[in-house]
Amino acid sequence: MSDDNAPKPTPPIPAPPRRPMPRVTAAPAAPAVPVPVPSDASEWGRVAEDGTVEVRDGDEWRPVGQYPDGTPEEALAYYARKFDDFAVKLGTLETRAQAGGSSASDLTKQAKRLQSEVTDAAAVGDLAGLRSRVETLIESLSEATAKEAEAAKEALDAAIVERTGIVERAESIAARDLTKVQWKQVTAEMTELFEAWQAHQQTGPRLPKGTAQQLWKRFREARSTVDKARRAFFSELDDVHRAARDAKSRLVERAEALAPRGVDGIPAYRGLLDEWKASGRAGRKADDALWARFKAAGDALYAARAEQAAAEEADSAPRIEAREALLEQAKAVADEPNLKRARALLTRIQREWDDVGRIFPRDRERALDDRMRSIEQALKSREDVDWKKNNPETKARVGDMSSQLVDAIEKLEQELAEAEKAGDEKAVKEATEALAARRSWLSALGG
Repeated sequence: MSDDNAPKPTPPIPAPPRRPMPRVTAAPAAPAVPVPVPSDASEWGRVAEDGTVEVRDGDEWRPVGQYPDGTPEEALAYYARKFDDFAVKLGTLETRAQAGGSSASDLTKQAKRLQSEVTDAAAVGDLAGLRSRVETLIESLSEATAKEAEAAKEALDAAIVERTGIVERAESIAARDLTKVQWKQVTAEMTELFEAWQAHQQTGPRLPKGTAQQLWKRFREARSTVDKARRAFFSELDDVHRAARDAKSRLVERAEALAPRGVDGIPAYRGLLDEWKASGRAGRKADDALWARFKAAGDALYAARAEQAAAEEADSAPRIEAREALLEQAKAVADEPNLKRARALLTRIQREWDDVGRIFPRDRERALDDRMRSIEQALKSREDVDWKKNNPETKARVGDMSSQLVDAIEKLEQELAEAEKAGDEKAVKEATEALAARRSWLSALGG
């Protein structure tokens, strides 16, 4: 029986293309080698006689391209690889989503981009299933994306609070009385705040443009206020330093001009030193340099005085020896019992002392004078005691008191005898104590 009457398979009729179909040209000049076709490619794709490749997408077949210069197997394998590329991308996104650590919002963006690419994709495979997996992934990321958005909002709110705090600290510094601050400390504080601002910009969340500009305006104004006051302060300080530097320069010139006067220039130099102290500060470097010159001028004057003092001390050496010898002689004044002879000896020594003349240095002369003065004081003390003892008026008073004490003693002796005779122990005790006291008084008066 002839097969001519057997029904022939109806060739596939491609659906109207949804996008221009790419025309794929096979690589030329290659030996015919069977190309393996993925097991599911033939399930989801087919190749028409003219080389048009179609994919079963849901319940419809739609063309995805043409592969006229190759075999149907090569055509299906080519578009199956396109599908595999999408599957690999989706698998990677699913793995990253399950592993955690990646931004859910970023993964969602990538998944939606893949979803757009898969829709009407020129590939052979289970595109509907692939789109379903993408939709499932996007749904699973929606909750994490919402949490991320909430966390991002909280982080943004915290960043606004933190940056506002930086601004408020800068404004508090600008609100101080900037004419009375320590500029080294204030400058360090503002530098620290500016560095904190820059670090916050680099590492913190990106603030909304309007908020960021408003905060920056406030910070810039506070910083400008502080900088303006600092420049004004140091400009005024420069004027003060310049005036002090000029004044001290003139003092240095006057001090150096005293050098020819030697020792006689020292009083004038001391006056210049008082002016120096009252002239204010000229800045550390200028002060140090000018002071070195000013001090050198003074050192030259005092060196001249030291030389003069050394010369005077050398010239005074014989006079020092002479007064040392007189002090040795003056020791005999204390050993002389006769006050008149002691006074005469001291008077002679004093005359010779004055004849010796002045001694330099003055502190050495004062030390010798103090030693002589102590000898004079000791003799005067002895003379005062002698005068009190031998003064006629004093003797008369002592005599009257002695007579009164003798009478009192005689009376007490009688009272004591009568008390003993009467056996009055209390009267005996009182008379005995009174009698002993008056006898001691009389003894003290030399009676």
